[in-house]
Amino acid sequence: MMAAAQDVHVRICHQEMVKYDLEIKALIQDIRECLGPISTLNELNAQVKERFHLLRLRIQDLEQMAKEQDKESDKQALLQEMECHRKQMFSNQTVWRKANLSCKHAIDNSEKDELLEGGDSIRQRKVGKENLAQSASGITESLMGVSRLMSQQVHQSEVAMQTLATSSRTIQEANEEFKSMSGTIQLGRKLITKYNRRELTDKLLIFLALALFLGTVLYILKKRLFPF
Repeated sequence: MMAAAQDVHVRICHQEMVKYDLEIKALIQDIRECLGPISTLNELNAQVKERFHLLRLRIQDLEQMAKEQDKESDKQALLQEMECHRKQMFSNQTVWRKANLSCKHAIDNSEKDELLEGGDSIRQRKVGKENLAQSASGITESLMGVSRLMSQQVHQSEVAMQTLATSSRTIQEANEEFKSMSGTIQLGRKLITKYNRRELTDKLLIFLALALFLGTVLYILKKRLFPF
């Protein structure tokens, strides 16, 4: 039962790491497509930092669970999986930095162009930005929907783990009750056996006492009826 509970914990941890990895990749893509302003870029970067923090925590949890494994093979397998997630996280951080540099460069160029171009061109560019922003928002909403579905799966896994733990306790309690009943039955069997033996002894003593009594009566009658 403990092994099954550990498997559930590992599966939940893996699902959460995959979810955070997908969210980080989606946010990095939003940064690549971001046309400004800087406040929007800063907001996206804040979300990326939060996902990286959560991902690092899950990686640490997986490493701790690997150290708690009884079998060396299971321990090494979880450590390898943890190392893969860590390398993927470092790769995402590199891509994130490059996307930031590219986005900031694009925003700087865009601001310079706006200063050089006329008012009509600026308005058209703003409309294009709004359309792109709406498209990016739709993509982000879709990814958030996927994230919510994965969160529901994680919750269902937690409920399954709690049910498993409850079943384990119920089985253990039933086992203890069966052991107690077995002891009571064995004690009753011993008492019955002891009672049967006592009954047999009592019958034997009564029979001997009756024989002695009859022998005494016969002896007395013999002496009185046949004195010589």
